[in-house]
Amino acid sequence: MTRFDEVRAAFWGEDPYGDPPPLTGAAVRDAERRLGVRLPASLLALLRDRNGGVVADAWDAYPTDAPTSWSDDHVPFDLLRGIVEEDGPHLSILDSPYLVEEWGLPSPLVLLSGEGHWWIALDYRACGTDGEPSVTWFDADDTSELPLAVDFRTFIEGLTASVSFDDGQD
Repeated sequence: MTRFDEVRAAFWGEDPYGDPPPLTGAAVRDAERRLGVRLPASLLALLRDRNGGVVADAWDAYPTDAPTSWSDDHVPFDLLRGIVEEDGPHLSILDSPYLVEEWGLPSPLVLLSGEGHWWIALDYRACGTDGEPSVTWFDADDTSELPLAVDFRTFIEGLTASVSFDDGQD
């Protein structure tokens, strides 16, 4: 079993809002058309298991070599946006164009997780819209960014539990 398969098997946590609608091929094609990019196969594999939601505690953080506004040694990843069309409690990557403009982020990005002041995104600037995007941390408040992984699969394989980091509190 590869590391990706290991994480994938236990990736999703319990979502207080329940499961979002299942991902369909038509929804993927529509999302790629609307976002103007090709989405990574590894992202689509996770979203076919569950179309977004809460990430299990075992995989809710990504270690960093440089400090961010969040922490000296990691960033949070407790939620993965799905491809959801309807209004409701589930967040969608389809909101990326609006949110990128609203928060003054570079383009093209697909926002995977975040809450406005910070984002984790698929970053298509170097690879183009048909390439394999890297994963980058963006801090909208101080307009900084930090590359996290060369691609989405590598990002997923690098996830770990946030409780494994020392938060500096006794």
